[in-house]
Amino acid sequence: MGDFDYESKGHGYAIQRRPDPRIASLIHAALGDARTVLNVGAGAGSYEPDDRYVVAVEPSARMRAQRPAPSVPALDATAENLPFDDDSFDAAMATVTVHQWADVTLGLGELRRVARGPVAVLTFDGDALDRFWLADYVPELIAAERRRYLPIDTIAKLIGGTSEVIDVPVPIDCVDGFTETYYARPEQFLDPRVRAAQSAWGFVDEPVAERAVERLRADLGSGAWDVRHGHLRTQPEFPGSLRLIVGRP
Repeated sequence: MGDFDYESKGHGYAIQRRPDPRIASLIHAALGDARTVLNVGAGAGSYEPDDRYVVAVEPSARMRAQRPAPSVPALDATAENLPFDDDSFDAAMATVTVHQWADVTLGLGELRRVARGPVAVLTFDGDALDRFWLADYVPELIAAERRRYLPIDTIAKLIGGTSEVIDVPVPIDCVDGFTETYYARPEQFLDPRVRAAQSAWGFVDEPVAERAVERLRADLGSGAWDVRHGHLRTQPEFPGSLRLIVGRP
């Protein structure tokens, strides 16, 4: 179904990966006046609008089971083979998921096929991942992540005749627990529950991850992290690698 085993490693996402309202507002604005929306790779339901008719698609049973009660049930299907006719929805969305698909090109083509209007993709720019200080502690994670991400320009071409790429700054109190969320809260990476809800750690050998975490723990204890990065603790936003790509037919 993709490059990460959510059946064995997908627990805790509904708690750690909650939708951030500021990021949600950008996604919902990108959907325009669409009344019917398809959410592909829907996971536990983050960022689904609650004021429109939503159909969700998610191949992982563990992730489908974590969807909260207000969310619609998700269909068991993959992005590469969507069980819908052409132009079935006003819009389609995929949030922090395309890098996990088995065939991103095919999946994005399917999103474009079933959507009459905009396709909104929230993802990360692989070329900007090393802006984050975590690259100093576990460069193997950044390298593994970079291999997973399709170039932003390629995604833009696949989802629209015209497209827009929006840089999404990460708020200091962001509640969606992807890695850059904790740019100002480094202590969070010492919590294995936080790391377990970030698929990137699944591509790093366990001894490498343990060494990185222990080095971070030591630097936090000695104050070395704050000497290098302490200014981030009060920086309101982080201009990292998060991007919202909106394609229109």
